[in-house]
Amino acid sequence: MKVHFIAIGGSAMHNLAIALHKKGYQITGSDDAIFDPSKSRLEKYGLLPNTFGWDADKITSDLDAVILGMHAKGDNPELLKAQELGVKIYSYPEYLFEQSKLKSRVVIGGSHGKTTITSMILHVLHYHEKEVDYMVGAQLEGFETMVHLTEENDFMVLEGDEYLSSPIDLRPKFHLYQPNIALLSGIAWDHINVFKTFEDYVEQFKIFIDQVVAGGILIYNEEDPVVKEIVGASENQIRKIPYTTPDYTVEDGVAYLETEEGDMPLEIFGKHNLNNLAGAKWICQNMGIDEDEFYEAISSFKGASKRLEKISESNSAIVFKDFAHSPSKVKATTAAVKEQYTDKRLLACLELHTYSSLTPEFLVQYEGALKAANEAVVYYSAEALEIKGMKPLSEAQIKEAFKREDLKVFTKAEDFHKFIYAESLENTALLLMSSGNYGGLDFSVFVQSAK
Repeated sequence: MKVHFIAIGGSAMHNLAIALHKKGYQITGSDDAIFDPSKSRLEKYGLLPNTFGWDADKITSDLDAVILGMHAKGDNPELLKAQELGVKIYSYPEYLFEQSKLKSRVVIGGSHGKTTITSMILHVLHYHEKEVDYMVGAQLEGFETMVHLTEENDFMVLEGDEYLSSPIDLRPKFHLYQPNIALLSGIAWDHINVFKTFEDYVEQFKIFIDQVVAGGILIYNEEDPVVKEIVGASENQIRKIPYTTPDYTVEDGVAYLETEEGDMPLEIFGKHNLNNLAGAKWICQNMGIDEDEFYEAISSFKGASKRLEKISESNSAIVFKDFAHSPSKVKATTAAVKEQYTDKRLLACLELHTYSSLTPEFLVQYEGALKAANEAVVYYSAEALEIKGMKPLSEAQIKEAFKREDLKVFTKAEDFHKFIYAESLENTALLLMSSGNYGGLDFSVFVQSAK
């Protein structure tokens, strides 16, 4: 099979390219820029393009497929050439479905928790040497790639993202998978640049539920009122299994899960992660892993990459960075760290990195998101707003949105860096939340500070 990738350098795209290469496919690709870790990983497998940029001559009629990344534009010359020649064009999720048509598909959906839940499931299956195909949105310990494809495995585990599939396919990715087993973790308005109203956003999850194949299974978080409502309203002929947060305690910075065999210490913490664990357990049980086997394996799960990732710890200080940026994720992550370290001062820092989060209409969603922190900081780039032609925001607007008068607000990276580098971490839990990097923050500084 000859497959060409348009925008091969993306996090998801390059992992799929490597997976198909390892499966024996002949892979080519293009991109206008590729950065590490994608660049070095493609180079390792001989898949890095010789030059950057788009070249219509790379598209030939003998290609079996072209996979179009979301980063490419609708007028991309390679895309236009593929359309002209009639070469079959797939979006990333379309091709994953193509690879899993003859398998049992397990799809993890929801506004939050889906990467962690998918990671938990794969950790448990890997621990018990149960081989499955998969696609997950983070690099996992013990897994070389974020995508794995075979001919022989019976199951395909897929993280089900609700974002759009490609520039020419505006369906949410998780609408293309047709799950046999699905999970819905929660719904909190996200991707407001695409889904302009909450009702429109919720509609995508209704469609997801209705696309679970007849006779399939839907596992859902009963504690989320929106999820509970739309699952109850669905007339799809499937088995519906609710889950809730299990009982647990926290002692000396360690979370203990209450089980029939006694309290079991975990590497992870926070109510949201214990809720994720309950969902993952139901999925694993429906894939042939019994409860005792699940507990044995999950006790060693340390979390997905960039999800409450511990940078450093000493007797006095602990530092985490987290991918959290949406209001629900920020609130859950901040509350989890405070619950785990009640005796420490919690300094929570949030970068408003996405342009959609920097609109007055969406900012109000952050009300109370940093409430659990003893001290709270918000950083965003005023310059980035100006370049984008967006309306400037005032410090008063940010404080009003978060409903926190003592909130510290920084709009220049150098000012934020100066502040945070100078902070004493004595008896402190520092939480750095962002999908960006705070304008070039040197995270190694905090490794030294916490020692």
